[in-house]
Amino acid sequence: MTVDPGFEAFYSANYNRFVVQLFAVTGSMHDAEDAVQEAFARASTRWERLRDYDAPEAWVRRVAFNLALNELRRARRFVAALARMGPPADVPALAADDVDLVAGLGRLPVRHRQVLVLHHLADLPVEQVARELGIPVGTAKSRLRRAREALARELAGRGEVGRAKR
Repeated sequence: MTVDPGFEAFYSANYNRFVVQLFAVTGSMHDAEDAVQEAFARASTRWERLRDYDAPEAWVRRVAFNLALNELRRARRFVAALARMGPPADVPALAADDVDLVAGLGRLPVRHRQVLVLHHLADLPVEQVARELGIPVGTAKSRLRRAREALARELAGRGEVGRAKR
């Protein structure tokens, strides 16, 4: 997909300025960048129309402000819901073996963690694991076998799997 050179110039001329403006509104560089990037993504699909506006930057800025404000409202609702729920129940301390198990799982590839958790922790039969992951039953069985072997190596301290990709 080729990008209109006019849009590239528009993006380059305005991106940093908009991020600074949104940062001043949100107080979060991460939220500001997210809102501005999403606004520009939306503008790119409408560029043929927007480029003829008197001030296309006003459209992008308004969309970015709306996105940022919607995110702030969502965060406030989330915090209010947490406050209504009260403090979480006491979580029992993990045994050393549990800590080792969680650490070992964390070093496995995500596809291995998924099948292990669904089958052994969620107590789902292999057929249901396959359905939930959208894979054939044979693939689920194969992944489960390989995941068990990899986890056994991790827990034995050989660590042949390496760091998981997230």
